[in-house]
Amino acid sequence: MRGPVHGPMCDHVPPRPHERYQVLPMADVAPTGRASSDGGSVPPGLDTLGFPVEGDIAGVTRAILGGEPVALDAELAWPLPALPPNVTPLAPPDGRPQPGRATVRISDRTCTPSLREVTLRPPSLVVGVGAGSGAPVDEVLELVRESLRAAGLSALCVRELATVADKRDEAGVAGAAARLGVPLVAYPAEELARVDVPHPSGAALAAFGTPSVAEAAALRGGGELLVPKRKSERADGGPARATCAVVRRPARGRLAVVGLGPGDRDLLTPRALDELRRAGVLVGLDACVERIGDLLRPGTRIVASGPGAEEERVRAAVAEARAGRAVALVEPGDAGGRAGHAMASPALAAAGDGIDVVGVPGVSAAAAAAALLGAPLGDDHVSVAWSDAHTPWELVERRVRAAAEVDLVITFHAPHAAFGGQSAALAGDIAQRLPRALRLLSAHLPPTTPVGVVRVGAGPRSDGSVRLTTLAALDPDDVDRTAVVIVGNTATRTEAGRMVTPPGGGHRASSRPEEDE
Repeated sequence: MRGPVHGPMCDHVPPRPHERYQVLPMADVAPTGRASSDGGSVPPGLDTLGFPVEGDIAGVTRAILGGEPVALDAELAWPLPALPPNVTPLAPPDGRPQPGRATVRISDRTCTPSLREVTLRPPSLVVGVGAGSGAPVDEVLELVRESLRAAGLSALCVRELATVADKRDEAGVAGAAARLGVPLVAYPAEELARVDVPHPSGAALAAFGTPSVAEAAALRGGGELLVPKRKSERADGGPARATCAVVRRPARGRLAVVGLGPGDRDLLTPRALDELRRAGVLVGLDACVERIGDLLRPGTRIVASGPGAEEERVRAAVAEARAGRAVALVEPGDAGGRAGHAMASPALAAAGDGIDVVGVPGVSAAAAAAALLGAPLGDDHVSVAWSDAHTPWELVERRVRAAAEVDLVITFHAPHAAFGGQSAALAGDIAQRLPRALRLLSAHLPPTTPVGVVRVGAGPRSDGSVRLTTLAALDPDDVDRTAVVIVGNTATRTEAGRMVTPPGGGHRASSRPEEDE
């Protein structure tokens, strides 16, 4: 039988309540909606939150799924995915969980969780390392581990080892990073020389051009110095060959720009799905959000708006990330590609260096359409948006003409179309622009040139979703705004009902007359 639960058995005194870090609020901005908490939602598995977890994972997970009150004890503020409403931050003044209450702790301090407690280990620690030539990996690694143990810090929270550029390839340093399973970051000596440190060294300045390696490398990205420079101790009593220092980095908001693909659920990439489940806030086009709402964790805050509000969505996503939250900014197709340019480009420009930004590529509409048609993009090709408020038709026309003159395969598509993100005005533009584009192409391509028409987001290949025709036979009235149109080059052919462009084949033997303007 287990005795009474008296809280965590920690070998380092935890901070007093008034010293605890603020828990970043998850819902202090009016949401436009939240992910459903019904049976179709994603279970809030603690082992899928993106952090190492220690403790009674099964017991706390049962408490969360059972709707019991669960305490969130955040010694560190850190961007988290959405948590269910029964997981609530501890409130001052006591700031301690009740004995026996299921608790989720966020900490980088060493601690043995009690029954019905788990500790999430965020990547909050940076270890700066210096080493002499030939320093063995065991000496460097033991110094790092002992420094963390002495300070009551968990090795699971080390995000990276940092050193001076001259030591990037030092076997002891690189080997220690590899055995810890963390990246090794190396900074030029001139950068480290500009970092204020408490223990500068003339020997380091003479050897590396910087008065500090371990402390300066750890502090290079900012943060609180928890462990000043320490030297290794050798069993033979010889001089130390390694130094280290430990810094706690402040939490940074996280913005993931996620490409959702062309609309089919089975073309959503696993990495995109991971980012959706990692987000505490989801920002995106309303039609996109509607398609993926069932994939989000219960409690995910949703900020959605209609076509034409791209700038507002970008500002909202960046603001949420700057507030320290985990944000997913979703867009159709490939993140940063043509369909998502209105979101990704300004998001990257606005983010600055105060938040972490990751890009998650998605399957583009052109790639999805090409796969259904056969291999139409086997040679050089271009992708042209035929309905885009940001690009005047005169410019589109010049691009189409230039592509035709050099015999490129051309893909026409309407950004956001598969997700319903086209306004009526732009949908009308398609009906006018496609015939004009076909007339331009007819001046450079034979009438028998294969043309593929694919309705993106139409699911598996079925009657009506994929059509193969020719430039002369294509009726623009039969092409709706969700379609991707791929026009081959002079080498494109059809084989067994498939559209094929051989590599390197699109080169004319003779030029064709210019179109009659």
